[in-house]
Amino acid sequence: MTDSAGDPRQPMFRAADLAGRVLDAVPADAGARPTPCTDWTVADLAGHLVAVTARVAHVARGGHPSERPTLLEAEPAGGFAAAYRAGLAGVREAWADDDLLTRTVHHPAGEMPGAAGATIYAQEFATHAVDLAVAVGRTDLLDEEFLAGIVDVARRVVPADRAGFPFAPPVPVPDDAPAHARLAGWLGRDLAAGAVQG
Repeated sequence: MTDSAGDPRQPMFRAADLAGRVLDAVPADAGARPTPCTDWTVADLAGHLVAVTARVAHVARGGHPSERPTLLEAEPAGGFAAAYRAGLAGVREAWADDDLLTRTVHHPAGEMPGAAGATIYAQEFATHAVDLAVAVGRTDLLDEEFLAGIVDVARRVVPADRAGFPFAPPVPVPDDAPAHARLAGWLGRDLAAGAVQG
């Protein structure tokens, strides 16, 4: 059994749980609201999060992310939050094998060990939790201490020079700003403007 303290799946699960907590709090009438992701509404982002759970589980099972959609075409019958919870259960099941941490997986950024993939997925779940929380005015639900660690991950994974990366240039944010704002800024989200730069 892998030591949970050094297991990169645990931050991934924690980030995914955080996104789920925010998704549970999205008002029913908020679907058309804009988000820090320029072209996505709240409903689009919720659908993306559900799709991400399917992709993350599929990757763990040896699949390629391109074989799963990045966005749902319509809201599931039971709602986004319920579909996300079901998808997250599938993620936990698919990533249960400790050997997956050293096995090569097909991540959208390329082939890499499962441990690296889990770390990048932690960043993705956490970032979209921030996007959604900002969009619906529920940043109070965010775990700033946990997100401070994700900021460190993002700075390691996504360089300031964005050539070849699907992120806009960093947006300057004060060092004493909340972790969610620093994470958003590093990944090119201008929370003051309410949209991604570029």
